[in-house]
Amino acid sequence: MEQRSQWGTRAGFVLAAVGSAVGLGNIWRFPYVAYENGGGAFFIPYLFALLTAGIPILIMEFTMGHKYRGSAPLSFFRMSGKKAEWIGWWGIFVSFVISTYYAVIIAWAMKYTIYSFNLAWGTDTAGFLFGDVLNLAETPGQAGGFVPGILIPLLLVWVIAFIILFAGVKRGIELANRIFIPTLVVVFLLVVLRAVTLEGAALGLDAFFKPDLSKLADPTVWVAAYGHIFFSLSIAFAIMITYSSYLPKKSDITNNAFITGFANSGFELLAGIGVFAALGFMATQANVAVADVASAGVGLAFVVFPQIVNEMPGMNGLFGALFFLSLVLAGLTSLVSICETYIAGVSDKFNISRRRSVIIGVGLSAVISLLFATRGGLFFLDAADYFINQFGIAAIGLIEVILIAWVFRKLDVFENHANEISDIRLGGWWKFCLRFITPIVLGYMMFGLLKINLLKQHKDGEGNVIGNYEGYSDAFIWTSGWSVAIFAIVAAVIFTIFKWNSNTLNSSDYDKR
Repeated sequence: MEQRSQWGTRAGFVLAAVGSAVGLGNIWRFPYVAYENGGGAFFIPYLFALLTAGIPILIMEFTMGHKYRGSAPLSFFRMSGKKAEWIGWWGIFVSFVISTYYAVIIAWAMKYTIYSFNLAWGTDTAGFLFGDVLNLAETPGQAGGFVPGILIPLLLVWVIAFIILFAGVKRGIELANRIFIPTLVVVFLLVVLRAVTLEGAALGLDAFFKPDLSKLADPTVWVAAYGHIFFSLSIAFAIMITYSSYLPKKSDITNNAFITGFANSGFELLAGIGVFAALGFMATQANVAVADVASAGVGLAFVVFPQIVNEMPGMNGLFGALFFLSLVLAGLTSLVSICETYIAGVSDKFNISRRRSVIIGVGLSAVISLLFATRGGLFFLDAADYFINQFGIAAIGLIEVILIAWVFRKLDVFENHANEISDIRLGGWWKFCLRFITPIVLGYMMFGLLKINLLKQHKDGEGNVIGNYEGYSDAFIWTSGWSVAIFAIVAAVIFTIFKWNSNTLNSSDYDKR
């Protein structure tokens, strides 16, 4: 069996963990979530959620990976045998699904980085995205053939990811993050500096930061804070367990978790300033309220931001290119971390070389991702993303915490392990958060999600009750949504049934206490 890879430096690990946490959602999701949930007041539940769920779970996953020195399935197996191993595989297959469509969004950002220089999107930015770029099919569920303009950059994304992952942990992932993360920070700082100097920027920042304290009495705002923290920090993806397994035996786990958590939050705050300063400028130019132009997700990045770039008085192309380049960099660091979960899992389980695992894992993911480069790709992506996120990550997190805290009762073991090597000592607060606060909040979230999706009680923009998510047909929801979430669970059970290679299990490179 190959000797387990290891980070070259502590900074290399922290940059990689931050690179995983800082992704597309930090830029196009957090600002709007904060805005619609109380503005400046949202930072109170956000910080509370970070300290009572985000960082505690980070510490738990860092400790698990570091103690058991393995991928997520191997770490769970070493912790409590076959009855726990399936959780690690579940996280891995959720990550696998996400990697297939996440790469396509990065490909879009690559295209738009180039489009920025001559403002190729014209004045009708929505029409350009859905027509010229995506050539979107009329009916969800129809593939409709490849879109060459998406297929080519998608292949480039996979080539970059393959080169980084093939080079290994120290010479590939660590080196890439040492380059990408500082570059991302500098690039996005330039975006923010330009945005805050635009006319109307103060209007946008006022909308973003102005506190609506009445929102603090709304339990859905607190749930939104926990939900965002949970999805933002790359927990329950199997990523942080895998990354921490490459740490040296003497590593300050608790401190690393705090640094990762606060670094991620710092970038989100920076993103909020840049995005809402730009939205304030757009609202001023259109003589409308910020609420009329504020949005999130694909619409914000590929429709609204090109409109903002169009209206800018100078340096339009450069501003646009820097913004979309930041999406590319944030996306690549996250994609690499997502892929690393199944590369490590397959390598550990079947005792094959890392390079062979990269070829198999990345190759299969790249092939499946071609579906999202078709004319119907956006519909497939939307459904898969919604269901794999809501019924994959949130469910794994809930079950993971309940099993470790209440069934396997490993929190005391993890506390002792972390305290032996960390400057910041864990105590009752950490165990209380994982035993009570996190399960209750995640359980409430899952109950609400199941109620919405099983009873089909979605609401449209005007508050009217509609059927399935985005009004999709039952057939499309089942084939492209529920089936994806179910696949991750079934695949996890199947891989758990396979026997571990004896060389893997006989390795003594972990703490058996």
